Parts: sequence; structure tokens; C-alpha cells
Amino acid sequence: MSKTANFLSLRSNPLPPIFSSTGTSPFLRASSALNLPTAASKPFHRWIRASSRRRLVLGGFGGASLWMNNNMSGNFGGKSFIASARQTNPSPVEQALNKVDWPETFPFKEEDFQRFDESSDSTFYEAPRFVTHIDDPAIAALTKYYSKVLPQSDTPGVSILDMCSSWVSHYPLGYRQERIVGMGMNEEELKRNPVLTEYIVQDLNVNPKLPFEDNSFQFITNVVSVDYLTKPLEVFKEMNRILKPGGLALMSFSNRCFFTKAISIWTSTGDADHALIVGSYFHYAGGFEAPQAVDISPNPGRSDPMYVVYSRKLPMA
Repeated sequence: MSKTANFLSLRSNPLPPIFSSTGTSPFLRASSALNLPTAASKPFHRWIRASSRRRLVLGGFGGASLWMNNNMSGNFGGKSFIASARQTNPSPVEQALNKVDWPETFPFKEEDFQRFDESSDSTFYEAPRFVTHIDDPAIAALTKYYSKVLPQSDTPGVSILDMCSSWVSHYPLGYRQERIVGMGMNEEELKRNPVLTEYIVQDLNVNPKLPFEDNSFQFITNVVSVDYLTKPLEVFKEMNRILKPGGLALMSFSNRCFFTKAISIWTSTGDADHALIVGSYFHYAGGFEAPQAVDISPNPGRSDPMYVVYSRKLPMA
């Protein structure tokens, strides 16, 4: 392979495509993309492995490289309330963001954010889907994690934005705050979400500008939807703008997605790569602490995995 095609190769996975645990909404494992056509250039980025460290070559023809030491233990900067949900031994996802040597410039190219289906997202999400897109154990793990990270119900002055929201946010049962805003693609779904105090219908791939004042929210959550963002840097810069100083952004994901609507760099890479990809959004958006990852998978290998990449807005950003 030529030096100008340093792409991560598509990874084969013996697991077949699977479906959502509720309803009939087809959600493919991201790593099952090998069996389906893709609009992205191929082969896609190549993993180069060595015994104790691995090199991830990120993005297009520039050949920008990130190095990660697989033997490093997870360090979560004293955020015990977040780290408490970790597995006993740090998983590859948790290690993915340890001491990353970030390239000077954003290493992904325009084609990395192309999708197999480039038709209107508004049309794709026009019909409501009252289904869940991860299985029950993964939902329970995420809800438990939120119970540790989010402030208790009815904490005065708390404001939360649930980005890419739907009819359920997976917050603890009966969770309430003074302001919880849902932003999503389907109004009928948002109307059904019991935790929301208000909602906005907006396609972030058309308009990544968030319609809120600076320093509006203490928390931003996003569940299994970061892989659909085609303008992630613009969105993450906006997230930084609307977060209060010290505000926390939590991006959670599994290994399932609407394959035709997920960006090509996502469907062609694995879970640890996904943590690095999301971490890069925080890093290159600017104004955030070093991003970190936590593996909250409830039953590794037996149910859907669940991961969170998170960061705080810098105090003076």
C-alpha cells in the first residue's frame, strides 16, 4: 500500500448484524460494516500493531499518527465520581485516550464524514421510532452511570442539554431538574420524553449552531448518536460555548448504529478507535480538558458494550 493511503483497514467481525432489543429498528454493529457497501474510500485507515504499543494512523493522505501505550493504566484525573463505573481492569477503550500525542491539526478528511446514505436526515427520521437502540443491560449500566455523574433531582439551578434526544434519555427513573432541554430530529419522540422541560427539533448536520446563550448549561449528554455527526468540530465548539465553565459533556456510545447514516470513519473502525475519534473532537474543538474514556459495559462479550468519552469545559474557556 502506498504511503498516501494510510487508512485503517476494515476489520472483519464474525458477529452478524443485529437488531435493536425493542421494536424492529435495524441497528448494525459498527464493526460488521465489512459485509456492506460503503461510500468511503477503501481500504480505510490501517492499524499497525506492535507488542506493547500500537499506532493509529488517523485520517486521509496526511498520514498523521497517534501513539498509545497499551500497558498504561487508566488515569481519570481524580474524577472518582466518573471513574467509579470502570471495569476492574482498564479496557482498550479506557486506554485509548491515555497520553495521546495529538497531531497539530485535525487529522480527518472530508471523506471520513461521508455516509452511505446522504439523503435528507429529516426524511430518515420523519417517522417516530419508539424503540431503544441498545439492549436492557446496557441501558441499565448507562442509567446507573448517570446516577453517579449527574446531580440529584431537583438540585437548584441545574440545566442539562440532551443532544440528539428522543423519547427516552436514560436518566434515572423520575429524574427532574429545573431545566432539561432535549434536542432531536423527531418532535413526536421528544414530546413523549418525560424528563424534558422543553425541546427543540434541529438537524445538527444541516445547522450545527446551537440556539442557546453562552454559558447556559452545566451538563450535555448524548446517547449513541455522536457517530452520526458530519460536522463534529462545529458541534463540539458550540458545545463548549454553551457549557458553563467547568461544565461536563458526556458522549456515550455502543457498537451499534444505523450503518447507512453513520459516518464512514466510524463504521470502518472499532470501539477503541471510536473513543479516540470522539476524544479528537473535544481536543480540536478547543476549550476542553483532556478527554477521557470509561468502559461501563455491564457484561463484556454477553450484552451490548457501553462506553463514555467525557470532558469538562476549561474554567476560563
